[in-house]
Amino acid sequence: MSSSAPVARDNRFLNEMDRQLVGWEEPVARLRGALERNELVAYAQPVMALRDPEEVAFAEVLVRLREEERALLPPGEFLPVFEHFRMMRDLDAWIVRRAIDRLARGARLPRLSINVSDQTLDDAEFASFIATELQRMGVKPDALIFELDEKDALARPAVAAQFAVSLKEIGCRTLIDGFGRRSVSFAPLTALRADFVKVDGVIVRKLGSSDMARSKLNAIVLVGDATGVAVIGESVETPESLAQLKTSGVGYAQGFLLQPPAPLDDLAS
Repeated sequence: MSSSAPVARDNRFLNEMDRQLVGWEEPVARLRGALERNELVAYAQPVMALRDPEEVAFAEVLVRLREEERALLPPGEFLPVFEHFRMMRDLDAWIVRRAIDRLARGARLPRLSINVSDQTLDDAEFASFIATELQRMGVKPDALIFELDEKDALARPAVAAQFAVSLKEIGCRTLIDGFGRRSVSFAPLTALRADFVKVDGVIVRKLGSSDMARSKLNAIVLVGDATGVAVIGESVETPESLAQLKTSGVGYAQGFLLQPPAPLDDLAS
């Protein structure tokens, strides 16, 4: 027996175990079908202006997957499958189309933000795709904000910066998500030409008990004020965290305390 036979057998075994772990017989076909048949459901969570608790600055588009027996699956159950099979670019494109379509049909939400995966950062044509969809539907580019994760900005600074520049060139806005948890420098704010920065939820949740968390927040607010970058506190879950954000001069907040995610059509209508 050739040495390749055990390897092939091991690969078949691992592939079978992968399918069982996911719970789908053909994961790639299942994901492609979900995209083609619109079995994904767009949700959104508002970002509120703290100077006016009733004002929605924009809403972050989220996604759920419809399962016949289990209703809607949360992102944690299916996003890792999209990532594993290198299909995040396809998912990001679906969300872009859905967001633009919602804005084109009229929405009381002034803007929508969309998370960009690290796989999509590798697509040099993604900005052109966005521009084409915006023009086709008659939506202004600044109605879209694209959220780039801080870890991608730190791990792949040149790629992330080029992607951000391409978005700026077509008139979209950019946001750095999860800021401050890993970073020890404000360089990503200028490199990505960010319009917004979301203070990482780990920092926000510790504001009532950690001097370091409060110090980080104050530094971010000062730099934001100096550079014209709007600061958002994410994962706001307690009145104490919200009060500290207001005391520190943070302009915007997002979290379950303010409003949980809801279907995009419900929020926009």
